[in-house]
Amino acid sequence: MSRIAEIFADLKTREKKGFIPFISAGDPDLKTSLEIMLKLAHHGADIIELGVPFSDPMADGPTIQRSSQRALKNNVNLTNILDLVKSFRRASAIPVVLFSYLNPLYRYGLEKLAADAAEAGIDGLLVTDVVEHEAKRIADILSAKGLDLTSLVAPTTTDERLERIAAASSGFIYAVSRAGVTGARAEAGADAKGLVDRVRKFSDLAVAVGFGISTRNQIEDVWRYADAAVVGSAIVAEIEKCNGIGVIPALDRFLTELLPTA
Repeated sequence: MSRIAEIFADLKTREKKGFIPFISAGDPDLKTSLEIMLKLAHHGADIIELGVPFSDPMADGPTIQRSSQRALKNNVNLTNILDLVKSFRRASAIPVVLFSYLNPLYRYGLEKLAADAAEAGIDGLLVTDVVEHEAKRIADILSAKGLDLTSLVAPTTTDERLERIAAASSGFIYAVSRAGVTGARAEAGADAKGLVDRVRKFSDLAVAVGFGISTRNQIEDVWRYADAAVVGSAIVAEIEKCNGIGVIPALDRFLTELLPTA
């Protein structure tokens, strides 16, 4: 059983739901990214999604696009990110999932990345723009090194595609709460619960809901029907507001207000 599967099994046993924060690696810089990851761990993150900067992040809204651009200006690449996770592993065993587009992974080399990621302590990859036939090949490469492949599904995904996507997935399935790009919204998306119910017809994997989850009430709503809530743009926006100054105390205050009490 992978570390991600163990997390969700433990949450289920304790009748708890998961919190999965997303940040862009290297925003505002790699040193601060490590401090942010440790702060997220302190606030009870069950899994951390670590975004790989990419020049054309077509699935992301403006907030995460800007964070990716800031990281790229710092020349952050996959090698740096692997080193970041190695540093994080010295202090925490919380699972880390790389959130990436295919292009950076191909440039690095999938087989090499799988080996290096496993050595660094990464638990899985979420590839935003992979299609089903390619997902199976990537899943096999990752599985050989003990890594999970998390797949995205959306309200527009047909049942036929859901079944194929679920078959190539491991760890958990990421259900997009609504059509469109990432970004905080006032409403999490009325289609999210229906999508989670549909996913459960084809998979026993845990289902996390993200895209637009930005408030305590939205997290609590997602927890009613899904196994975890993913918060990305709202956290990245808080980091951006700081302009590199006082990021950790600001994030500490934000997370205290964001997260439901036990």
